[in-house]
Amino acid sequence: MTQKILAAHSGNENVYPGQFIEADLDIVLANDITGPVAIREFSGMGTGSVFDKEKIVLTPDHFTPNKDIKTAELSKELREFAAEKGIVNYFEVGRVGIEHVFLPEQGLVTAGDVIIGADSHTCTYGALGAFSTGVGSADAAAGMATGKAWFRVPAAIRFELTGEKREWVSGKDVILYIIGMIGIDGALYKSMEFTGQGLEALSMDDRFTIANMAVEAGAKNGIFPVDEKTLSYIESHPAKTMSKHPRVFKADPEAEYEKVYEIDLSLLRPTVAFPSLPDNTRTIDEAKGVKIDQSFIGSCTNGRIEDMETAARILKGRKAAGGVRLIIIPGTQEVYLECVKNGWAETFVNAGAAFSTPTCGPCLGGHMGVLAAGERCVSTTNRNFVGRMGHPESEVYLASPAVAAASAVTGVITDPAELQP
Repeated sequence: MTQKILAAHSGNENVYPGQFIEADLDIVLANDITGPVAIREFSGMGTGSVFDKEKIVLTPDHFTPNKDIKTAELSKELREFAAEKGIVNYFEVGRVGIEHVFLPEQGLVTAGDVIIGADSHTCTYGALGAFSTGVGSADAAAGMATGKAWFRVPAAIRFELTGEKREWVSGKDVILYIIGMIGIDGALYKSMEFTGQGLEALSMDDRFTIANMAVEAGAKNGIFPVDEKTLSYIESHPAKTMSKHPRVFKADPEAEYEKVYEIDLSLLRPTVAFPSLPDNTRTIDEAKGVKIDQSFIGSCTNGRIEDMETAARILKGRKAAGGVRLIIIPGTQEVYLECVKNGWAETFVNAGAAFSTPTCGPCLGGHMGVLAAGERCVSTTNRNFVGRMGHPESEVYLASPAVAAASAVTGVITDPAELQP
């Protein structure tokens, strides 16, 4: 699929792995950390105007609402550039959210697009059947100026999914299992293509989570075929600020893959990645009992509506254990409103959670949940490197919203099935 999309965007009938191409871009994305660096690079190019005022998306989300003077200055730089260049898709605090939850929700990305973002988890949009990948700020600047980017065409690895996942097993567990199986460099600069009958068991939110963490296996991108679920999602999330038309690309039956992995979803258990790499995975049966100080539910990986619903289902009528800080941050304002409308926000507050407006904050140890030395956090984020969420001597355990919510209640990593009535 990736090779088909890149061929269409580079004017080639076909492309092959290892080939260097220049492709037309449908979206160039930057945030409040990477955007200011890209803006300075852009200014040094002397081009003046951006290639397309609608196809650049600027989202202040990492340190917003601003936590100090430095981050306020970064956001100001983004805001002033957007105003000066007339960028249509700049979204201020209070109207935005975490970029990789927000863009699909707003219909700004769609099937068949080529998308670059100055953020490594831009690969999220592969869930929609797009080629999307993270780049450096200099490449984002060049994209803003020219509407083009160069790529080395990646080889593909196919993950053939079969079966139906059990209760409390989510897309987060699927991708953690895969990363644990192949390692953090198991798909290095490859396209991870997810196929098979098992896709029927995966919701769009599951797919966004899986594509989001493809980069944690070293992949250039992750991508799903466009099926009825995809098209239904796209139709129900039309773009409000620009014209978008999905283009469906299908892999050829005889397409060549570097490797093929078969995964029976019915055999998977809730999975936890222990410190300090995403491939240090164990099943919930092996992980149970680890004492925690904090539970965080949110981020571009698990800050969507289904994630909030799962957390609320477990936390209903329960409270976080003494000594555990429970922090829940929805991915966008729309997700926040759903939490309020459905009574989940009340459930969270009654459970003793800090419930916040959208921000990336805790995921990168930025604010709203930074860890002290010796503290442990079970987190629905995507990385657990040393010092990722705060002090270098803190520990992060990656898990699904179900596991994070259940663990908050007991104070130790817990199988959510054990909390059922």
